[in-house]
This record gives sequence, C-alpha cells and structure tokens, in this order.
Amino acid sequence: MSTTPSEPATLGELIARNPATGAVLGRVKVTPPERVDEVVGEVAKVQPLWALLRVQDRARYMRRMAQSVIDDFDELQDALAAEQGRPRAEIAALELLAAIDALIWIAEDGAKVLGGRRVGIHRSMSIVKRGRIAYEPYGVVGVIGAGSAPFAQPLGQIAGALLAGNGVTFKPARRASLAGERIARVLARAGLPEGLVRVVHGDADVGVALARSPVAKILFTGSPAVGRVVARACVSREKEVTVELGGKDAMLVLADARLPRAVAGALWAGCAGAGQARGSIERVYVLREVYERFLAGLVDGARRLTVGDPGDHRTQVGPLASARRAEHVDTLVTEAVAQGARLHCGGPVSPHGCDAGAFYAPAVLTGTTSEMRLMREPLDGPVLAVVGVETVEEAIALANDSDYGLGVSVWTADRYQGTRIARELRTGMVWLNDHLPGPTVSRGPWGAAAGGGLGRTLGQAGLRACAQEKLITWDPPRTRGQWWGPYDSTSVRAARSVAKMRSGREADRERAWREGAWTLARLGARMLGRGVPRS
Repeated sequence: MSTTPSEPATLGELIARNPATGAVLGRVKVTPPERVDEVVGEVAKVQPLWALLRVQDRARYMRRMAQSVIDDFDELQDALAAEQGRPRAEIAALELLAAIDALIWIAEDGAKVLGGRRVGIHRSMSIVKRGRIAYEPYGVVGVIGAGSAPFAQPLGQIAGALLAGNGVTFKPARRASLAGERIARVLARAGLPEGLVRVVHGDADVGVALARSPVAKILFTGSPAVGRVVARACVSREKEVTVELGGKDAMLVLADARLPRAVAGALWAGCAGAGQARGSIERVYVLREVYERFLAGLVDGARRLTVGDPGDHRTQVGPLASARRAEHVDTLVTEAVAQGARLHCGGPVSPHGCDAGAFYAPAVLTGTTSEMRLMREPLDGPVLAVVGVETVEEAIALANDSDYGLGVSVWTADRYQGTRIARELRTGMVWLNDHLPGPTVSRGPWGAAAGGGLGRTLGQAGLRACAQEKLITWDPPRTRGQWWGPYDSTSVRAARSVAKMRSGREADRERAWREGAWTLARLGARMLGRGVPRS
C-alpha cells in the first residue's frame, strides 16, 4: 500500500518516509499554528542586531553557507534523494549545485545589488538636490517552501532575505521536512546568530498562520490552492507577498529543431522529479513537418526510462509523492483518453521490490485538446501531451493559452527566430534549446508571468524584493527649495519657462531662453534667500 513521504505519527510530530520504500527516515516536531506568532516574535528580537551589520559583512555568511553545502555534499545528496524519492544525480544537479551557485553569487555580487544607487534629479525640479536609493530590511520575512523544491530554492530565498538584513521564519513543505532541517543545519554551520532563522513544521494551516503572523513579507512557493489563500491573507493585512505557483510548462519544437536533442530535453524536463518539478514540461507543440519523427523518438525514449527505487543507480524516474497524487494523474489521463486522446505509453506501474511507492511510468499522449483538464490543470506527474501544429503562430497561441505562465522552451536552429518567439510568449521565462525544470540559473530571476504568480525570486530582482527601497535626498542647508512658496507671478512664469525648455521643439526652447532668462535668474536668487516674496 502506498504511503505519503511524511505523515503525522501523533498530533505533535511528522514522520518522514522514503516514498519509494516506505522506510522511516526521521521525525520532526509540528509547530502548532497558534505558536507561529511567538516564533516570529522571537526572530524579531534578534533581527535588529543582524541589520546593523554592513551588507558586505552579511555576505560573508552566505559564502560560509555555500562551503557548508560543499562540505556536506555527499550526505545531503543521499538524504535529499531518500526523502524525495529522486535519483542522486538529479538531486546533485537541480538542488545542490544550484544552491552552491546561488549562494556564491549572492556572496560575491549581492552587496553590489543591495549597495544603493544614485538617483538622477533633473535641474528643472532642483538645481542642487542630490538623491540616492538605499535598501533596508523589512524585519522578519516568512519563507514557505514546496515539496517539489526542497532545498535550492528555499535556501536561495533565505539567503537573499538574510543579505538584505532580515530575520527569517521558514516553513518547509510537509514532504520536505527533513530537507528543512538540513537547511537549518547549513545555516548553523555558517555561524549565523542563534535565533535569526527559525523553522516551523506542519501542514498548510501552519503556512497560513505564518502569512497571518507579524512577518513583514512572505515568499511562497507551492500549490495554487494554498498560494491563493496565503496571498489573500497577506493582502488583507497590507503586507507584501511573492507567490510562485508552479507552471503548466510548454515546449515548442520548430521544423528546424535538432530532434534528438529536443526529444532528450523533453524526456529530461518532463520526467525530472517524476514530473513534479516546478518547471516540468507538460505540453509539447510540434510543427507538422517533424511531428511523426519527434513523436516516435519520444515514445521510444519514454519506454526506455527505468522506473523504480532511486536507490538503484539504473533508475531514472522515482515515485510520485503519494498515492493520492498518482490517482489524480491517472484520473486526468484516463479522462483525456475517454474524450478521444490516445495513450502511447505509460501509466501506473509496480516495479519489482517497490511495494510501498506510488509509481507512474512516463506517459505520452496525442489527440488532446485545450478543453481537456489534462491540458489546463497542473499535473504533477511524468505526462507529456504532444500536439501537432501547422504554424509557429498556432504554437505560440496554444502555449499562451494557460493560467500558469511559468516557463516555455523553444527548440530551433535559428537564434533570431527563437528570440522573436520568446518575446511573444506570455511567460516568466523562455529557454532556447533547453528547458529548466528548476531554478538552476540562480543569477537570473525565477517566476511566472502575470496571472501565474506574483513577483520574482533569485537573481537581482529576487534580492531587491527582499529589501525596501528608500529614497534619501540632500539639499545644501543654506539654500531654499527651488519651488517653495509663497507663490507669485514669478513662480508661474518660471514654471512655464522651464516647461518650454523641455519641449521637443527647438523653437520653443530658444524662445523660453530669450523670454525666461530674467525670470529664472530671479528664481535662482530666491534659492539663495534673496528677493523672497512676502506671504
């Protein structure tokens, strides 16, 4: 009988299990929802001292965090693979190497991103004013992680929040509870102040409690249902929120694509994490000229993928997170077939020696339509629906026909055409001749287009989202404001002259200088405290 990777043993703990074998991996204590406010308050007591450090000094801790991941690489690889039911090589590439790269980039370049910058102020508004943007912490930031992104993404979010001077309360996904504990261990080994980051465990109710707590901002990664509840809780309390809901990612295969590479990319990105990764491919749109050859290669490749316990080095696809998820995937596939789709391969399987896991062999379907639930709802399974299209424009329109615009890949030999298509796709990210099922380009932003999420994580945009921009200006103390009152006719004439000087017509500018020079001189004298009209 299938089990979930983590399930309550008592009212006070979660049991983490290997989803392939059912073996118990560990236990964590559940944080009662009513205690979340208290935990946030404790972090808030430590955070102000952390914020006093220069951003360059905080960055050194991120480098230590990266070193901790490097030092514990093998142990982390084994532990995460067991809890997630994923091949060790996949964990190494998508979680550990991605985390190391993100942390080192934050350590080396993050201080520049958050180091403040000058703001230009046009002389028409003030001759002497100078301005800068400073980045200040929110206070305590809540990070809510997803089971399909157990390590690299939340660790990168936590590091970004810390670099900006915040404290963090982290709620890992239920099926990534041990990964959350290992993140806490990485932070501890880096020497962070005790209590600056706290971990709370539990179900969705704990995540919602965190969103309703006194945290100043929430960074959420997870399911659309919970994400919308969290977003509403934040908005109703006038706090900022970044929401990443996953995707219904599409793949566009053009007539000039190198088909062996496209087939291999589809199989990898469609089956990574058993199809449960944040950016897994679910929809494939192929130009008719290469449709039959692509489909034949994809079906043959899918049949060759070994499904089973990832503890076996030959395994390429591990189990789904739970029997419930496998049932949902099979329901959508069965429903699509009943409505006219054709299933070429794949479906529920019971690999030898794996009596406990919920396994689903990679499935390839054709004959699907946009009205089918399989083409509209997030699937979370290794299922690829292949659709033949007549034109590139049709492929773009179908790819855009989704509420979850996370990522799309375009496979073509023509870089110019690929870039043009990328600009027409309503999605947060576009990859040409590759598809990333996780945020492995950690120096760039990760997030969906409008409607599929809110905001970005990682990259410069993600770092700046962890801090509040503050405008700071300076005026010499011996001058008056250029446009201060009391107002008189000189004020009106001077404003008119300045407006004309910014005209796009040269004649307007010349006339403004001729007729407004004396008025502007009087305005300058007032700035020096001379000729100020009486109120």
